[in-house]
Amino acid sequence: MGYVSAVPVPQPRAARAAVPGGGRRSLAAALFLGALGATVVLLSAGQIWAEGTASVGGGTVPVEADGGTVTGVPTALAIVGLAALFAVFAVRRTGRTLVAALLALSGAGAALAAVLGASDRAALDAEAARISGDTAAAVAGLSHTVWPYVTAAGAVLILLAGLFALRFGKSWPAMGGRYERSGAPRAARKAAQADPDRPEDLWKALDRGEDPTHGA
Repeated sequence: MGYVSAVPVPQPRAARAAVPGGGRRSLAAALFLGALGATVVLLSAGQIWAEGTASVGGGTVPVEADGGTVTGVPTALAIVGLAALFAVFAVRRTGRTLVAALLALSGAGAALAAVLGASDRAALDAEAARISGDTAAAVAGLSHTVWPYVTAAGAVLILLAGLFALRFGKSWPAMGGRYERSGAPRAARKAAQADPDRPEDLWKALDRGEDPTHGA
C-alpha cells in the first residue's frame, strides 16, 4: 500500500504577504505626503503674502503682511494634521477612521483658508493704519505674492494623506500591535532575571515590580 506525503503549498503565505506589502506602500505614501505638506504649509505661512504702500506725512511707505498676519488658520490646521498623521498609528478600527478624517479635513480647511487669504486686504489695511496713525487709512498699490497658493498646495498634500489613511488605513500596523498579537515579547522580558552584578538591571527589575533577588 503506497503512502502519499503532504507537501506544504507556499501560495497562501505569499497571498498573505501581498496585503502587508500594499499596506506598507500606502503607509509610506501617506507619511511622505502628510509630513511634506505640513512642512510646506508651516514654512510658506511665514513668508510675505501681501504688499502695498501707506500714506504717511505726505509720502508713502511700504507695508507688507506675512501669512500668519493674514490668517493663522493654515498654520494651526497644519499642526493639527501633523498630530493626526502620527495619531493614526495609536488607534484602531473606528478611532483610526475618525483620526484619518480629521487629517483630511485639516488639509481641506488649510487649503481653503490659504486661497481665501490670497485676496485678503484687511491685514495690510490694519498695518497701514498702525503706521500712519490714522484708523481710517487704507493700503494703496495692493499686490499678493505666490505664497498663499504654495500654502494651499501643501495643504492639499495633507488632504491626500488623509484620503490615503481613510482608504488604506485598515491594513496599517498600530503601535504595540506586535505585543497585542502575541504575548511572547512581554513574557520573555518578565522571565529574564536581573544580573546582580549589573546595578542597572536591578533598577529595571524594581521598576517592573519584580524581585531582583528571586532565583539568585
